[in-house]
Amino acid sequence: MYLRKLTLINFKNLAEQTLALNRGINCFVGDNGTCKTNIVDAVYYLSMGRSALAMSDGQCVRHGENFFVVEGDYADRDERHEQIVCTYQRGAQKVVKRNGKPYERLSDHVGLIPVVLVSPMDSMLISDAAEERRRYINGFISQFDREYMMALIRYNATLAERNKFLKISSDEQMLQIYDAQLAASAVKIHQVRARVVEQMRPIVAEYYAAMSLDREQIDITYRSELNERPLEELLAASREKDLVNGFTTCGVHRDDILFTIGDMPLRKYGSQGQQKSFLIALKMAQYRIIADERGEVPILLLDDVFDKLDEGRVGELMRLVAGKGFGQIVITDCNRERMVRALAPCGAEHTIFDVTYGRVIE
Repeated sequence: MYLRKLTLINFKNLAEQTLALNRGINCFVGDNGTCKTNIVDAVYYLSMGRSALAMSDGQCVRHGENFFVVEGDYADRDERHEQIVCTYQRGAQKVVKRNGKPYERLSDHVGLIPVVLVSPMDSMLISDAAEERRRYINGFISQFDREYMMALIRYNATLAERNKFLKISSDEQMLQIYDAQLAASAVKIHQVRARVVEQMRPIVAEYYAAMSLDREQIDITYRSELNERPLEELLAASREKDLVNGFTTCGVHRDDILFTIGDMPLRKYGSQGQQKSFLIALKMAQYRIIADERGEVPILLLDDVFDKLDEGRVGELMRLVAGKGFGQIVITDCNRERMVRALAPCGAEHTIFDVTYGRVIE
C-alpha cells in the first residue's frame, strides 16, 4: 500500500494543502520550524489514528481554528484504492473513516496501513524510562498482531480496575479474580514480546554493522518478571506489598527492553553516532519484521535522520532504503544539497518538495 494523495486542512500550521506523492522516495526540504515534521506526522496519523509527537488531537488543530481534516488516498499493488479520512472538532470525538464508513473502534484501523517512523524523538527510547520502550514495542507489534493488541487492551483495563480496588479493599476472593484475568492476558503479551525481541536481535546487529564502521557488538534483551515465574505466582507473592502501596507492583506493565554496546548500557557508553546508528538499525529491523508478518512493506518515514550522521552513513542509509525490500518513503531534511547528493547514487524514483512555513511546493 502506498499513499497517492495527502490532503490536509487546519492540521497544525498547514491551513490547506494537497500533495501528490509518488510510490518511491518523497523528499521534503526546508528550514527548521517550517512544516516538514507536520507532514510526516500527518502520514503517521492516517496509519495509527494519533500523532507520533505525544500531542493531543486538540493540539493538532491549527491556531485560531476549531477542527482539522487529514485525508489519504492510497493504492495497493493492484492499484485498488483505499480512502482514509481522520477528522477532529473541538468538543467532539475524533472520527476515522475507511472508504466513507466510520470505525466503531480505532483499534480496528491500526495495522491496515503499516508505517515505521524514524525521527529525532527516537532518542527517548535510549534516554527515557522503560515506559517509552514499552510504548514503542506495543505500537510496533499491534500493527501485525491483533490478538496481542486486544490482550493488551484487556490487560490495561483489568490493571486499572485492580489498582482502584487495592485502594479500597483487601478482599482475597475478588483479588484472585483480578489476578486470573491479568494472568490470562499477560501470557499472550509476554510470549509475543519475547518472540519479537528475539527476532529483532540478529536483524538489528546486521543493520548496525551496515550503518556503522564501529566494531563494538550491540544487543537487545527483553527483561520481564515473567521470564522466571508465571504472573499469578508473582501476584500472590506481592499481595501484601500491593495492598500497602495501593497499586499492582508486578506484571508485564513493568517490562523493559535493554540496549547494550560491548555488553555495556548503550545509554551510558554509546556515543551520539553509535546511538543514532543503533536507533536506525532498530527501526529497520522493525520494518523488516512488519513486512514479513504482514506480507506487505510499510510506509517508511525518515524525519530529519541525517543529523549527526556523516556523509558515509547517510549514503549507506540511502542505499539500504532505496534497495529491494522497501516501498514508499517520506524523508525530511533542512539541507537541499545534502538530500540531492544522498539521492544521486541511488537511482531511485523520487520527488523533491520545497517547504516554507505552512506551504509545500513541488
